[in-house]
Amino acid sequence: MSPVRVSHLSRGCTDVLCCILFVLALLGYFVVGIVAWSQGDPRKVIYPTDSSGQFCGQAGTRKKPFLFYFNIMKCASPLVLLEFQCPTTQICVEKCPDRFLTLKKVVSSKNDQDYYKAYCKEGTDLSTTVSTGVVISCSNHLLSCLCSDLLVLTYRLRSDSHRGPESLGSHWCCVCCRSSNKVKELRLVAMKIFEDYTRSWYWILLGLVIAMVVSLIFIILMRYLAGIMVWVMIVMAILVIGYGIVHCYMEYARLKQQPGSDITLQDIGLQTDFAVYLEIRQTWLAFMIILCILEVIIVLLLIFLRKRILIAIALIKEASRAIGYVMSSLFYPLLTFALVALVIAYWAITAVFLSTSNEPVYKVFNETDCPHSRETCDPKTFNTSNISAVCPDAQCLFAFYGGETYYHKYLILFQFYNLFLFFWCANFVTALGQVTLAGAFASYYWALKKPDDLPAFPIFSSLGRALRYHTGSLAFGALILSIVQVIRVLLEYLDHKLKGAQNKFAKFLLSCLKCCFWCLEKFIKFLNRNAYIMMAIYGKNFCSSARDAFFLLMRNIVRVAVLDKVTDFLLFLGKLLIVGLVGIFSFFFFSGRIKATEDVGFTLNYYWVPILTVVVGSYLIAHGFFSVYAMCVDTLFLCFLEDLERNDGSMERPYYMPESLLKVLKKRNDAKAVD
Repeated sequence: MSPVRVSHLSRGCTDVLCCILFVLALLGYFVVGIVAWSQGDPRKVIYPTDSSGQFCGQAGTRKKPFLFYFNIMKCASPLVLLEFQCPTTQICVEKCPDRFLTLKKVVSSKNDQDYYKAYCKEGTDLSTTVSTGVVISCSNHLLSCLCSDLLVLTYRLRSDSHRGPESLGSHWCCVCCRSSNKVKELRLVAMKIFEDYTRSWYWILLGLVIAMVVSLIFIILMRYLAGIMVWVMIVMAILVIGYGIVHCYMEYARLKQQPGSDITLQDIGLQTDFAVYLEIRQTWLAFMIILCILEVIIVLLLIFLRKRILIAIALIKEASRAIGYVMSSLFYPLLTFALVALVIAYWAITAVFLSTSNEPVYKVFNETDCPHSRETCDPKTFNTSNISAVCPDAQCLFAFYGGETYYHKYLILFQFYNLFLFFWCANFVTALGQVTLAGAFASYYWALKKPDDLPAFPIFSSLGRALRYHTGSLAFGALILSIVQVIRVLLEYLDHKLKGAQNKFAKFLLSCLKCCFWCLEKFIKFLNRNAYIMMAIYGKNFCSSARDAFFLLMRNIVRVAVLDKVTDFLLFLGKLLIVGLVGIFSFFFFSGRIKATEDVGFTLNYYWVPILTVVVGSYLIAHGFFSVYAMCVDTLFLCFLEDLERNDGSMERPYYMPESLLKVLKKRNDAKAVD
């Protein structure tokens, strides 16, 4: 049996074709970004923009800072996010309407006509318009006029008029928009949440720092007291959940004497003041039931898997020892986080510039026959062009907001390309992190003398090998996963479009497809992870590594399903313990139940906002630290299976199996006992 020396294997570049394709795709991504940055205008995101592309309250419309929508119901489409422009007529107004008027009343009053015209498109002649319409009272929200009632406008222009573009439905006079009482409430909630963040952001940061310190201390203790820490982690996780159950019961019992606390969640419906839910007994009963179910599941798993926990603890001990020799691995997730943040920032900026690349398009409109009808024109030079001479009654009017160049015609494809490359790059960064950590930990496992045979800088050596030899393979695995993820995004979009459809079969088929592709994505992530480990060990291409990993796992399916998942479960308990401890502390702090916090000097609209932020942030921080542990355990586990097969399952001393694992296996009589 020849020894495996990860860092000394004769390696060659793998999946070169995919590497070239990935580089070309990145170059195309940069080109799309440069073109988008030259064409887009992010001010459209900041300032309200009317249908002709003018910024309300800026040059040309300085006295009209507010944007008025003719029919804001059309803004509910998700496609609005791709263009930052609603498919309805919008005009800049000096102020939002503050009184109710009908067009029938306006015609008989000169003063009302002047007022009404302010909410009609420029150049509208009310005397030639036969219609019924209204302007009603609206209020200003973030420089947009939102109305309090839903009104339907039915009107028609003079039948022989061809002055307006049909794409806008000839909306010459203003229709007030949809009911916005809910919108107002949601905006109010958003403002209160924003205020809570401004008042408590430094305490939130302190909570996240505490979570980071606790996670780091936990990892360091695992290095020296892995067995004890695992059992402490199990007991503490059970106690933390148990405390949650007791607290929910105490709140449930306290509210028994409160009048009105027996109403159901269905009776009160959706409320913007979330504190209302905490004054209802049914809320705490639901929390208590959920925690009880979680507690029972954890206890039952511990009872039935108690024998496997010993081997899992041995695997975690060895992982702790490996991380102790490769301490730089704990900080590698910071590099992954920075690269993913860079990918997200580039995607978001490019998406904004692409979405704001549209420009106003003007067309020739006339009332008599004209050979230039509906041709594109420039209003600045229209009066001096030959079109006005050929067609005296023609006018150059705004038609739509978009563009007619090849860039604008294929803008939706550029958005799709931006989204696809975002997934590809993000998955590539994740894959690079996995193969780098796997290479470092595999070097530890297959070292004859630990730590003497380890490279001087295991993480940097592994990162260099991954970039030098396996960039194409990483891009290949990331490409497969990205295709599945993009398909899932498209299915979600179709599901959104079919929400109002009555075709039950189409909805059922779409739900099945979403479920299948969700399962496929999970399977590909699992296979890719193990393929990267085999790639880090043997230096083969992606397909060969995935095949070897898959059949190795299938030959040890029981070990994979039980032993590997037990370690995952124990690491999950560790994350749950850290999140629970920090969450309990933040609950007592932000809810004012600790007397020492009464002098902090801030009041919150919703104390659950910073609590939820700290809890989610703590989980992400703990997940970052434990992801290194999980990758170490998975790598050692795969190396362990490979080592067993290379020695035909014999309990004679294998070349590389760590003593801790060997002792546990010998206690189980033979290697088959782990099955």
